[in-house]
Amino acid sequence: MYSQHLTMAAQSTHSLHSSVHHRPEAMAPARAHLLACLSAFALLLAAAASPVTGGPLMTDQLEVLFGQTQLLSDGHGGQTIALTLDREMGSAFRSKTSYLFARIDMDIKLVANDSAGTVTTIYLISEKDWNTHDEIDLEFLGNVTGQPYTLHTNIFANGEGGREVQYRLWFDPTQDFHTYSVIWNPDEILILVDNMPIRQFKNHLDAGVPFPIYQPMRLFGCLWDADDWATEGGRVKTDWSQAPFVAYFRNLTADGCVPGAYAWVCGQGPAASSAAGDWFGRGLDDVRQQQQLREAQDKYMIYDYCTDHKRFPDGFPKECGLQ
Repeated sequence: MYSQHLTMAAQSTHSLHSSVHHRPEAMAPARAHLLACLSAFALLLAAAASPVTGGPLMTDQLEVLFGQTQLLSDGHGGQTIALTLDREMGSAFRSKTSYLFARIDMDIKLVANDSAGTVTTIYLISEKDWNTHDEIDLEFLGNVTGQPYTLHTNIFANGEGGREVQYRLWFDPTQDFHTYSVIWNPDEILILVDNMPIRQFKNHLDAGVPFPIYQPMRLFGCLWDADDWATEGGRVKTDWSQAPFVAYFRNLTADGCVPGAYAWVCGQGPAASSAAGDWFGRGLDDVRQQQQLREAQDKYMIYDYCTDHKRFPDGFPKECGLQ
């Protein structure tokens, strides 16, 4: 195995949280992962950094934003992107293409051993007005050795977020790669782990519930330090003696509606002729997957904003009674 180091000179990026507590809703206003991952975005524009390059592989779809990023090859045509975090800075990549609806699948192996304070993320986000932005988050909150990771999910539409749902992963995500997927179509958003649905957010625009349907979004991946809130509400800090921290990404499949000459073109991506090609009209009509969703919620969900009476003493958001 060989590695090609792709490093951008960039200033240190740190979380800009202030007065953040351990409850999930306290994380949302600060949006720390975007502040940390996108604070170096201007450097990309100013420095015209070279993207990761290669053959007809996942790296044709991605470009480095900042930080030390390794491109690893297994010698058999497979590629892995390794994001690195040290005391100076984290690292990030983004997709070269924006999508208006998509199915995204990516294999990830998370930071091993003592990962407390670190956050590994993949997320889709629109790139225009922040006050009306759309976003679909998967954030993996690190932990001390031997303790499980938390998968923190959130959905923004028209600038309105606060839809946090968290899960304890039921396997060790540091020992091997696992597939994390987002299906975003006009009817709903599905989040899947190893092709098992764990979260469903339906389109209820007709009932006045914002849903991301008008703005294209781009895929980002990032590894960053968030020890002011990520592990036990910030009580457990990052152990920098364990650095560098490394998370691995491979086998990106992005099938979505992409801009054509006059309109968005859907269903012509690499997954269009495969079993995943039905993502545009896909729902949880399969009884087995409905059962899987209920099982994931019953066994592995540890926080749901739709059941947080303290947060919503005057009643839950409208979508909670519609999902």
